[in-house]
Amino acid sequence: MSEHPKGVFLADEPRAPLRRVVTLFRAYRGRLALVGALILLSSLVSLASPFLLREVLDVAIPRRDPFLLALLALGMIAVAVTTSVFDVVQTLVSTTVGQRVMHDLRTSVYAHLQRMSLAFFTRTRTGEVQSRIANDIGGMQSVVTNTATSIVSNLTTVIATVVAMVALDWRLTAISLVLLPVFVWISRHVGAERRRITSERQRKLAVISSMVQESLSISGILLGRTMGRSAELTRRFSDASDELADLGVRSSMTGRWRQASIQIVMAAMPAVIYWAVGYTGAISVGTLVAFTTLQVSLFRPAVSLLRLGVEVQSSLALFGRIFEYLDLPVDIHPGRRTLTSVRGEVRYEDVSFSYDEAPALEDVDVTVPAGTSLAIVGETGSGKTTLGYLLPRLYDVGAGRVTIDGVDVRELTFETLAGTVGVVSQETYLFHASIADNLRFAKPDATDDELEDAARAARIHDHIASLPDGYDTLVGERGYRFSGGEKQRLAIARTLLRNPPVLVLDEATSALDTQTERAVQEALDTLAEGRTTITIAHRLSTVRDADQIVVLDGGRVVEHGTHEDLLALDGHYATLVSRDRPLEPV
Repeated sequence: MSEHPKGVFLADEPRAPLRRVVTLFRAYRGRLALVGALILLSSLVSLASPFLLREVLDVAIPRRDPFLLALLALGMIAVAVTTSVFDVVQTLVSTTVGQRVMHDLRTSVYAHLQRMSLAFFTRTRTGEVQSRIANDIGGMQSVVTNTATSIVSNLTTVIATVVAMVALDWRLTAISLVLLPVFVWISRHVGAERRRITSERQRKLAVISSMVQESLSISGILLGRTMGRSAELTRRFSDASDELADLGVRSSMTGRWRQASIQIVMAAMPAVIYWAVGYTGAISVGTLVAFTTLQVSLFRPAVSLLRLGVEVQSSLALFGRIFEYLDLPVDIHPGRRTLTSVRGEVRYEDVSFSYDEAPALEDVDVTVPAGTSLAIVGETGSGKTTLGYLLPRLYDVGAGRVTIDGVDVRELTFETLAGTVGVVSQETYLFHASIADNLRFAKPDATDDELEDAARAARIHDHIASLPDGYDTLVGERGYRFSGGEKQRLAIARTLLRNPPVLVLDEATSALDTQTERAVQEALDTLAEGRTTITIAHRLSTVRDADQIVVLDGGRVVEHGTHEDLLALDGHYATLVSRDRPLEPV
């Protein structure tokens, strides 16, 4: 069993109800109706061929009637042309519908995950998320685009063929269909086994995706090489890949002999019919040929239907895994209010928060007047980062509230909140794109002059200008072409472009050397001018000039005041200062 962030266990073999899968196609009812009509017409037209053949054998040839023979031959050609045209058109429409459904499903999952709180992503491997979107939805593609129409087409053909066979001879039809219920039972049993293997295979694909994402990233390569674990990582990947290959073989071979026995019996049925007719002499040669032609036409879609039934049952496991993500409860819902003019006063009013059962914050009550600075310090695990992350709603409070200018942040739209609160964290994330594209992520319509002004304020423009491609330089995956200080200053420039009135600085200089820290701190000072600033402090030297300092211990505010006031108390803050060492983030 696996567990999602709220502690609800997820099923090892999630299975989607078929009616829920059908609802995915509801928006395309009109096109599906057209597909159904084309399939029906194609099936009905194709049934004319055996009857035309019977007339050729029983009437035109024995009578030596060239006109009738030519007319019947042209009719058979017309049937072939008509069914081919219908098939091309219905394939185009059904494939389009299938691809749109795939698009809708991918987008729905992505949008839903975008609304999840940070807690979900701290407890879920990135590779698992990627696998659900890529492998699981990708694995459903053939089912969504082809299976539904194939089922309708084959089912229509089977029904129409059975009717035509009964019209020719009901006794031979009964002989042909006597074993069909047994075949259906076998296929259902095989489908249930295939579904279980498919679910297990998709979980293994998720494991492999996670291994690739973690071990073949730049950080993973650095760790593997420096720890001498490259060979071990390769062995683990090989073992997982070997298990995946075995599951692929098992999935392919499950019920294969039983399916083969069905095909053998169905292939033998025409011989039984020939024997029965030859023994009794009940029907004409033309009727016999027409009937066996229909029989072959029946067996092919019947076998296909049984195989498709197995595929549908297997695909329900994939749909189940996707619906499992779509059904995850969203614990952070957007508000509806906007702020037209922001002063920037921030208040934490009796705030409490817990990740699981142990409280991370308890009864925190702090006011940050507009345009002033607050520093949050404390031991590792005291709740510093958690307190800072409640303001931009990376988490929601468990009790109490956080306000901006008296408005609860939970009442604000996400767009308003993002435009009001800027965050510069210790872990700077840059996309594998150009410097300009990374900066414009904050403001897509920013001009080149605005980019340069922001970069100058962040003390990074001169370095960018010295690069051969300037602002068109690719930063590399996660910005690894740049040093830690350069990445931080790019992040600061990106935040400057948004021009937020409230800032959260999360250990923004903790991983830098002294000289680089000084350059970044100058950029941060520029960024903080005229804004309400909340600094999660790692090095106490960066917060001495803060308007107020809050000391957290065990999630509670134990001291509150200016640098001088707290030193005079000779308590927790004074102890931290005396140690004169970096404090690690929560």
